[in-house]
Amino acid sequence: MSYGTLYGVGVGPGAPDLMTLRAVETLKRAEVLALPRSSDYGASMAWKIIEPVIGKVPGQERLFLTFPMSKEPSRLRNAWDVAFAKIGEHLERGRSVAFATEGDPSLYSTFGYLQREAAQRWPGIRVEVVPGVSSIMAVPAITGTPLADGLERIAIIPANYGVDDLVAILDAFDTTVLMKIGSEMPKVVAALERTGLTEKAVYVAKATMREQRIVRDVREVRGERGDCFAMVVVTRKERSGVLAGDVLPEAMLAKVEA
Repeated sequence: MSYGTLYGVGVGPGAPDLMTLRAVETLKRAEVLALPRSSDYGASMAWKIIEPVIGKVPGQERLFLTFPMSKEPSRLRNAWDVAFAKIGEHLERGRSVAFATEGDPSLYSTFGYLQREAAQRWPGIRVEVVPGVSSIMAVPAITGTPLADGLERIAIIPANYGVDDLVAILDAFDTTVLMKIGSEMPKVVAALERTGLTEKAVYVAKATMREQRIVRDVREVRGERGDCFAMVVVTRKERSGVLAGDVLPEAMLAKVEA
């Protein structure tokens, strides 16, 4: 059987003008747009980003698919099966489908599951991934703090899956990016206080969107429940400028040699 092409398209962190030229071109020419949402009655954030740029393309079909915000494997599996079957109906008719995802398709994206299953569900199908600007790149741009300089190492953590080891991670890495904060904010702040890094952290919600919020004293949001668009970035900056010839602080040098 000959299938249509499946595209995974990153549409960026929220601001429509951060979509890449390739993303816009791919979305415009696709015969079907697959647009994820968190509930049957909720809006699709991906479509909210896309619509001001590409509008409604004549003859193009929009397929709104529900992917619940849940950690229950059975619930997720059922949702994926339903959504992927709907996508398959179009691919099996030879139609191109562009799955639009916030940020980048290769980073904490539902498209990752679809990409893995595509070869089994539709043998021989052509899959193309269009990278997007990730919130990991957007947050340092709007806060004015680079993620890494010289020998600095970065950890990226999905906080809503637990932060019991956060103290150890903060100690081992120069920069720690906590995504998908959820209900873990009190534990995050506690770990930052324990390691003396509260002044090195910044909280950002809905980066680049109209509702963007930046809080530089994370203790102010200790009791808040962050959504999937909330992040905390911790930058120690103890090795800054090493490539310019600065000497590593003795404590950090010991870590490197270890």
